[in-house]
Amino acid sequence: MGSFEPVLTKNVGVPNSERISVYLERGGYTALGKALQMPRDELIAVVKDSGLRGRGGAGFPAGLKWGFMPQGPETKYVCVNTDEGEPGTFKDRLLVEHDPHSIIEGVIIAAYAVAAERAFVYIRGEFFLGVKRWIKAIDDAYAYGFLGKDIQGSGFDLDLSVHRGAGAYICGEETALINSLEGKRGEPRMKPPYPAQVGLWEEPTLVHNVETLANVPHIVNRGAEWFRSMGTERSTGTKLFCVSGHVRQPGNYELPLGTPLRTIIEEYAGGMRGDRALKAVIPGGASTPMLTPEQLDIPMDFESLVEAGSMLGTGAIVVMEEGTCMVEVARRLMDFFAHESCGQCTPCRVGTRRLRDI
Repeated sequence: MGSFEPVLTKNVGVPNSERISVYLERGGYTALGKALQMPRDELIAVVKDSGLRGRGGAGFPAGLKWGFMPQGPETKYVCVNTDEGEPGTFKDRLLVEHDPHSIIEGVIIAAYAVAAERAFVYIRGEFFLGVKRWIKAIDDAYAYGFLGKDIQGSGFDLDLSVHRGAGAYICGEETALINSLEGKRGEPRMKPPYPAQVGLWEEPTLVHNVETLANVPHIVNRGAEWFRSMGTERSTGTKLFCVSGHVRQPGNYELPLGTPLRTIIEEYAGGMRGDRALKAVIPGGASTPMLTPEQLDIPMDFESLVEAGSMLGTGAIVVMEEGTCMVEVARRLMDFFAHESCGQCTPCRVGTRRLRDI
C-alpha cells in the first residue's frame, strides 16, 4: 500500500489536540480565512469538484447538497449530525473528542457557502465527553472570533450551539434529527420536500455528518484535485473505518476509499485474534448485509459494496470468527432494531418484533 498521510486523524494522538491553541499551532482555521475570501458559488464548486460524499451512511455528494440550498435572503440553518448510534460505529466520537475544531471550521465554511447564520450540533446523549468537548471548543471559537458577529472582518455572522439527544437511534436520520431539534418526536418526515428546501422550522437546512464536515477545511486548503487523488474515481478521499469484533487490534483506521477489506482486517487490524478462521463480516454497520470470506478482496468504496449486495454505510466493520452463532447474531441485531423502532410505520413497528420472535 505504501505510506499514507493521515488527513482527518492528523491531530489524533497529539497532546491536548482538542484545545484551540494546539489546533491553531497545527494550521487550524487557515482554511476558514481562505474560504471567507471566496465567492460562495466558487466555494460550492470546489466541494462539488472534490467529489466529497456524505460519510454518515447515504454517501450523497456534499457539494450537490450545498447547491440545492436556495441562495436568497431567507433564513437558513446548518445541522451537524453527531448522533452516532449505528452498532459498530465509533468514528465521529473520535473526531469530536480529539479534534473538535476541525469540525467547527468545516461547519463555518459550510454555513458561509450556503449563507446560513445559525447552526446546531445534534449529539447523542450518551456521549458525555463529546458534549463537554463540543461546548468548550465552541466557547473558544467565539472567544477567538471564529464564531459570532462579523467573523474575521468578513461581514458574515454565525451562531453555533449544542443540542443533546435522548439516545434514539432514529435521530441519526436527518429529518428525524430535525424533528427532535424542534422538540417533536424523533420520527422521519416524508421526502420530498428535502431539508434543503423545507427543514428546521420549515426553512432550508443543510444537514451533514461530523466526518463529512471535517473533510471540508482540507479540501479548501489543498484543493479538489488533491482530494480526488485519494480513493477511487467515484468514491474520493479517505474514510474512517471502525474495526471491531474478533481481530487483534480493533480501532479506527483512516484509509483511502477503495482499500480492500482484506487489507484493513489483516494489515491494519492485525488479523484474526486466535486460530479460528473468519466466518462473516458486517462491512458498514448493523444495517448493512454481511459478507463472507470469499468476498474479502472487495474494495471498500460506495460502488463496489453495492455491487456485492451490501453497503459501505458508516464504514463500521464487525469481524466474526468461525464458531460464532449466526442465529444469535441475527437475534441481537433484531433486538436492537425492534427496540429502536420509532413506531411510525407498521412494517417496522410490528415487523422488527415479529422477526425477533421468529
